Amino acid sequence: MAKSIQRFLTNAGTLLSRPWAVGVVILYAVLWIIFDPASLNWHGIVSLATLFMALFIQRSEHRDTQAIHAKLDELLRVNSGARSQLTTLDDREPEQVEAFRTKAQSADENR
Repeated sequence: MAKSIQRFLTNAGTLLSRPWAVGVVILYAVLWIIFDPASLNWHGIVSLATLFMALFIQRSEHRDTQAIHAKLDELLRVNSGARSQLTTLDDREPEQVEAFRTKAQSADENR
């Protein structure tokens, strides 16, 4: 159960970084204005602004992460001494990546 929740959260974060997510919020706002304009007070405007900001931040973080991954993939590709298992590390769940980093750090400290 916990693994499926972790996978869902990871996939949801990736999906919410797509441009169509902003379109969904815009559609929601338009439908709100059409069907219940009286309830769109300052609380509603703040809620919509919060949704937009969360999506913008998620998009920015996803873009930065993808750029870092692309750069690291290139470095791993050209470095023949790198372990091949590192190239697929970004396909794993965040907890697995953290466990790998902890294991690698402890191996470095034992040298």
